[in-house]
Amino acid sequence: MTLIKSISGIRGTIGGQLGEGLNPLDLVRFTAAYASWIIKRSKAKAKIVVGRDARISGEMVNHVVVGTLLGMGCDVIDIGLATTPTTEIAVQMEQASGGIILTASHNPKQWNALKLLNERGEFLNAQEGEEVLQIAESGSYIFTSADDLGKLTEDNSYTQKHIEKVLSLPLVNIEAIYQSNFTVAIDCVNSVGGIVIPALLEALGVNMIEKINCTPDGLFAHNPEPLPEHLTQIADVLKQGQADVGFVVDPDVDRLAIVCEDGSMFGEEYTLVAVADYVLSHTPGNTVSNMSSTRALRDVTVKYGGTYSASAVGEVNVVEKMKATQAIIGGEGNGGVIYPESHYGRDALVGIALFLSHLATSEKTPTALRATYPSYFMAKKRMELTPKINVDNLLHHISEKYAAFDVSTLDGVKIDFPNSWVHLRKSNTEPIIRIYTEASSSKEANQLADQIISDITTFIA
Repeated sequence: MTLIKSISGIRGTIGGQLGEGLNPLDLVRFTAAYASWIIKRSKAKAKIVVGRDARISGEMVNHVVVGTLLGMGCDVIDIGLATTPTTEIAVQMEQASGGIILTASHNPKQWNALKLLNERGEFLNAQEGEEVLQIAESGSYIFTSADDLGKLTEDNSYTQKHIEKVLSLPLVNIEAIYQSNFTVAIDCVNSVGGIVIPALLEALGVNMIEKINCTPDGLFAHNPEPLPEHLTQIADVLKQGQADVGFVVDPDVDRLAIVCEDGSMFGEEYTLVAVADYVLSHTPGNTVSNMSSTRALRDVTVKYGGTYSASAVGEVNVVEKMKATQAIIGGEGNGGVIYPESHYGRDALVGIALFLSHLATSEKTPTALRATYPSYFMAKKRMELTPKINVDNLLHHISEKYAAFDVSTLDGVKIDFPNSWVHLRKSNTEPIIRIYTEASSSKEANQLADQIISDITTFIA
C-alpha cells in the first residue's frame, strides 16, 4: 500500500491500515484538514465544489469526502462525474471557497487522490499545501455541531457549462471545423472523458466520431498514462484510414495526446507547441512551460516576437510564472494546455477545440502540421528510489560533475548542453526519480539519458 502526502494533494492506493494507503480514515483526516484551512480563509460559510473521475473507488471516496466536509460545516456542491478542468471552472462559477477533485490522474485504477483547489479554482501553492499537511498532522480540526452542519447540493450541469465556455472562446473556429468534415477517433480510457469529449466534438460540428474506451466505468483498458506505448489500439484505427486525427485523454482529462492520420504520434510535447502556434499567430505574446518541456515552444514563441520562460515542474508553478510574465498561453510537455482566456488550469477540452481550429484553418493533415515545427526528440526515463538513496546528495553530485555547463537547480537539476539538455527531479507523486533529456535525434536523447543513469548508478554504488 502507498500513501503520498505532498503539496500536490493526497494520493495513494486504496485500502490498508491507517497511514498506509488511501483508506476512509485517512480520507477523513486530510479532508477535514483542508476544510479547516478553507474555513479560516472564508469570510462567510465555506462552500466547496467536489468532482470526481470515473475510477472504481470514486463513489466510496466521494461519500467519505462529502460527508466529512458536511461534518466540518461546509456547504458542498457535488458536480458528480467531472473532469479536473470542469471542477476548476465550477469553483469559479459558484464563487466557491475551494474545491476537491477526486482523481489520481494518470495513475492505475487502484489509486485515487484528493486534488485541492483554492477559491480561484487553482491548485494550492507550496506554502498553502504545507499548511494543510500540518493541520492534518496535528489533528487540529474541529467538527461542527448538528445545528451547523453543511448543506449538500448536487449539480450535474457543469460538463455542459464547461463545453459552452470552450465554444465561446474567440479563437475556437466552429465553422471551419464543421466545414472540414473531420472524422475523429478518441480514446477516453473508460473515464469521464467518455462523457465529455464526444459531447464537445458534436458541439464543435464533428459528425463522425470513432469511440474507443468511452464507457465511464473506471475499468481502464490500458495503462491510463497517454504515452505512445499505451496507445496502440487507437493508432491501429488511424493506420487503417478510419479517421483524420485521434485524441487521447487521461482519466481526469487535463492531458491531451494527439495521433496523426497515419497512426503516428504527434508527440505529447507538441500538443502545447501546436496550440501555442495557433494562438500566437492570432494574438502574439509570451509563453511558459516547465523545465522538462521541449525547446520547440521557445522557438515558436520567438518566431512571433514573444518571450518564453521556464518554470519549475508542476501546474501551480507554471501558472505562477504565467501570471508573472503575463503569458497568453502555457502548460506542460505532458500534453497539458493552459489558456488563461478560459482559465488557469490544464484543459484537454480547450486543447482539442484549439487544435481542431488550427487543423481546419491550416488545411493541413496532422503529419504535415507536425512537420512545420522544429524537430526535437525526448527520452523520458525513470529510476526507482530506495530509502537508502539521499536524493539531495545525488543531485548535488550530478550538478558538480557537469558544472562546466549551464546548470539550474530551480527544480532538481537541469543541465543545458549546446545541443541538448537533461533534467533530473524527484517525483512528487511516485517514489521515483525522473530523467528527461532532449536532443536533435532520438538516439542522442537516449544516449544522454543512459549516460546520466550510469552516473547515478555509479554514485549510488
